[in-house]
Amino acid sequence: MNSKPHSFFLRSFCVFLFLAATLALNAQAEDAEMIRKLYDKALQEGKSYDWLNYLSNQIGGRLSGSVQAQQAVDYTRAELETLDLDRVWLQPVMVPKWVRGIPEFAYIESTPGNTNNVPICALGGSVATPPGGLKAGVVEVKDFEELKRLGRKAIEGKIVFFNRPMDPAKINTFEAYSGAVNQRSSGAVEASQYGAVGVIVRSMSLRLDNYPHTGTMRYGEQPLNARIPAAAISTNGAELLSTTLRLNPEIQFYFKQNCRQLEDVQSYNVIGEIRGSEFPDEIIVVGGHLDSWDLGDGSHDDGAGCVQSMEVLRILKETGYRPKRTLRVVLFMNEENGLRGGRKYAEEAQRKGETHHFALESDSGGFSPKGFSFDCSETQFARLLAWKPLFEPYMVYHFVQGGSGADIGPLRSQGPVLAGLRPDSQRYFDYHHAESDTFEAVNRRELELGAAAMASLIYLVDRYGLPAGDTGKGE
Repeated sequence: MNSKPHSFFLRSFCVFLFLAATLALNAQAEDAEMIRKLYDKALQEGKSYDWLNYLSNQIGGRLSGSVQAQQAVDYTRAELETLDLDRVWLQPVMVPKWVRGIPEFAYIESTPGNTNNVPICALGGSVATPPGGLKAGVVEVKDFEELKRLGRKAIEGKIVFFNRPMDPAKINTFEAYSGAVNQRSSGAVEASQYGAVGVIVRSMSLRLDNYPHTGTMRYGEQPLNARIPAAAISTNGAELLSTTLRLNPEIQFYFKQNCRQLEDVQSYNVIGEIRGSEFPDEIIVVGGHLDSWDLGDGSHDDGAGCVQSMEVLRILKETGYRPKRTLRVVLFMNEENGLRGGRKYAEEAQRKGETHHFALESDSGGFSPKGFSFDCSETQFARLLAWKPLFEPYMVYHFVQGGSGADIGPLRSQGPVLAGLRPDSQRYFDYHHAESDTFEAVNRRELELGAAAMASLIYLVDRYGLPAGDTGKGE
């Protein structure tokens, strides 16, 4: 038997393996060098913090339908136009317009004339109290099951006080939030079924302080005349109310709020893009939501995500990188009380027949980045995990499956991989939806590190694509 062909084949195969390994090492070195450049640009020449300063301190809270929301649209569009992108435009979307009115007021009345003021704020979408306010006895519950057990006899004519704290044992604070937030979003509807006249909800925060945290609530299809007012009480206020109730179950609670729901108004998603050089019809999205609640200035939620997303395109362009796919930044409107911007973007993408390859959202605050979460298949996740060592020098270690972002969620049916930036979450709910969510609560370096991590992931997805079976062509 002639062994020469076999030996030739073996030598050729070894050469092939050597060349493949060399190419892989060279590509890895190129990627590491590029990621270092992106971090340098963000940390040494970053614009995200200055953009956030303007959004927060010159414009302020950006509730959907407000003058400030429109100012934010105009400002971010103008800033994107300075980046020399291939295209910048506004995408019209009709949004709800809910207004808070004059500040809310509340007190606990232990005996006639003996009162303690407590901090409250109306929940977004709530109806107002009667013009003179609302005073009634209080029933404290932890959940809807307890509400059901008590029944109409114990609840009718009373104010229901939902006092289920976020679970402090949950290391992932978003899990703690998810386990408590239904009392805020659905508490008024549930309580009204038993004859309650109002609802007070413990703020969604792990910290004990005097800041009430707002957030959206829903009446669904409930008739207007059946809707009851709903407010959040600060965590310190909730502790005081609960203790006072134990000492004297006959106390009265008074609150007054002046909020109103007006007709929908037109607003916009703000969009900019760099056209792809090889696969221009494959779109990679990076974004956050431009609207915020009105109590603070929305720096963490979600001014941070917006300016980080703008920074991704800026620093990729500044390094001279020429993307293969179309990179698109989207600043979504109305995430907080309607998600209409995210839905509108997905509807328009579907109508135009656009192909989205990947979407990354930042909506967890401007804290130090720890990693990313992905809605994807096992095969796709294996590709993403292969890039994890490139992030480890920057202390970004956490790559997990499951979870992305609310605004990019409506794209899911169209097939792209969806991802979310995951910063350190331990302080996020100290500020979330509260007056304390201000520019001073954001650390410049942490904000810039998040933008650099996002840009690095976008670069890798663009350069290598994702495995076959996704919406894009891959490589």
